[in-house]
Amino acid sequence: MLRVFKHYRPNQIARYVKSYFRGRLFIMGIGAFEFDYGRLLPPKNEDLKALGVLSEVNKEIQLLAEDML
Repeated sequence: MLRVFKHYRPNQIARYVKSYFRGRLFIMGIGAFEFDYGRLLPPKNEDLKALGVLSEVNKEIQLLAEDML
């Protein structure tokens, strides 16, 4: 399943990744990502912008997990 996000909203993307656990997504203007075990995986290309997005979304996922406790 590939989800396309037209706008970069870390919280919305984190909720999507956490709820579907495994899949692919695309963020307009940033690029494509895969996720597994509820975490974004590093993109194939080593783009600094994409790596920043990866870390920010994974931090949001971690905050969501802490809120569940």
